[in-house]
Amino acid sequence: MTLTAHRDSLISLADVTIGARFLRRLPSFLRHPLSLGEARATLLRRLERREADFLTIARRAIYEHPGSPYRSLLNLAGCEYGDLERLVRKDGVEGALRILYRQGVYLTVDEFKGRRPVVRGNVTVAVDPGRLHNPISTSHVVVRTSGSRGSGTPVLLDFASIRECAVDTFLFLEAQGGTGWLKAIWGVPGGTAISRFLEYSACGPPPLRWFSQVDPSAPGLHPRYRWSVRAMRLGGLLAGLSLPRLQHVPLDDPLPIAHWMAEVLHSGLTPYLHTFASPAVRLCQAAFEARIELSGAHFTLGGEPVTEARMAVVRRVGAHGLPRYGSADTGGSIGDGCLTPEVVDDVHLFHDLQAVIQPGPEGESFGLPATALLISSLRPTAPFILLNVSMGDQAVMTQRACGCPLEGLGWATHLHTIRSYEKLTSGGMTFLDTDVIRVLEEILPARFGGAPTDYQLLEDEAEDGRPRLRLLVHPSVGLLESEAVAETFLMAIGAGSGVKRVSGLLWRDAGLLRVERRAPLTTATGKILHLHTERRPSERDSSGPRT
Repeated sequence: MTLTAHRDSLISLADVTIGARFLRRLPSFLRHPLSLGEARATLLRRLERREADFLTIARRAIYEHPGSPYRSLLNLAGCEYGDLERLVRKDGVEGALRILYRQGVYLTVDEFKGRRPVVRGNVTVAVDPGRLHNPISTSHVVVRTSGSRGSGTPVLLDFASIRECAVDTFLFLEAQGGTGWLKAIWGVPGGTAISRFLEYSACGPPPLRWFSQVDPSAPGLHPRYRWSVRAMRLGGLLAGLSLPRLQHVPLDDPLPIAHWMAEVLHSGLTPYLHTFASPAVRLCQAAFEARIELSGAHFTLGGEPVTEARMAVVRRVGAHGLPRYGSADTGGSIGDGCLTPEVVDDVHLFHDLQAVIQPGPEGESFGLPATALLISSLRPTAPFILLNVSMGDQAVMTQRACGCPLEGLGWATHLHTIRSYEKLTSGGMTFLDTDVIRVLEEILPARFGGAPTDYQLLEDEAEDGRPRLRLLVHPSVGLLESEAVAETFLMAIGAGSGVKRVSGLLWRDAGLLRVERRAPLTTATGKILHLHTERRPSERDSSGPRT
């Protein structure tokens, strides 16, 4: 074991401290789930107090927090707290945010992640993710985003934040008649899975099953993945609950989950699985081929785009699927699927948790697509303080009367055709362009020869909706073994022992990457993109942008 690998494998003092705090609070959290009346009253109160809550966060976490970069941006815009208060009273939260955006109060995803300095006019504002953590919240669960370098950005969640998100999740389930469904989760080990498990535990009985696409005991993974699972079960015992053991179910063999769902259906009950979109497709495809009937089963599909082709595979086995759009940086869900959708990935925006505006045509001059989503925090428990921050996503945003129960709760804003404009997302794992560029332009040419433009990652979708990643290698590179190229790519993109290592293992187990010997594709303007996305013919004329 190298010195770096040994260092990555150690449990840090910070891990121990947060783990102890987590275990101390967990039993009480599990013993006090939400009631339906409490969830409805909480949502109503939040919607009534949107303006006051926004101003409270701005005052406490920005204006009274000297280290906040937003304070510098607001000062440059000449906006004191009294000015912001008058803007909100006059134009509402979203109206005030649009005015602030035009005055330079926003962050692109590169600025938010600290990859690019924030320059407004002749002034540079220092920003790093650590300075954007919410100074008025407490951390109990660490969720690490994919990031572009190292182990990613740590997102510190507290139980209050998870419970805040659970309010909307509970009402989403209730709108479907799903509060009595038998819940299960299928994801990857880590803080995201734990926070999702806790979120559903706050909506009634905890999930009955907990499936993992990656074995938390796999060689090279940080020991926190094993210890966090044990801490969860111990906390459950202290609360008088028997939480499920983590069961390893890899992507290439999802039938154990299909059999469990079929057994639940046979007993007259309803199984409900929360997972990424492409694993759901793999599960339903495997069930179809094995002639396992899943009529009446329900899925929530998150983590990556939900397309018509993917949803068709879910429907083919009789199951129901709805999308979820969320981000670890916001603390959880941004929106859940409409029950009378206009488009397959149509979600209701949870505007009690965050406010969202779009740059419009003038956004191009700021380096943002017109339909980019700029998100601002509304809850004092949010892990990050966001003020017109881009997560790198864009969507079509509309106001319409859909008539579904979620509209009746006050959620009338819809998002659809949600796509990333600067990230590669496949199999539920996310990598930024900088990760891909480093591997394609530096590591592969150094190992196998050729120029940086001789390698390209091609992402498309099979007829059954499964994601496909093809690594194109120009024939001029010469003789090489495809398996060696694929393994080198996966090792490089999954370097470390944390989130990226989980991602590399997931892609390897799924057999997601294939190497093809042909010239990289060029755009109409002659560019060879590092990541080339091919769309299905049926999607080329769809509304909204696609990346």
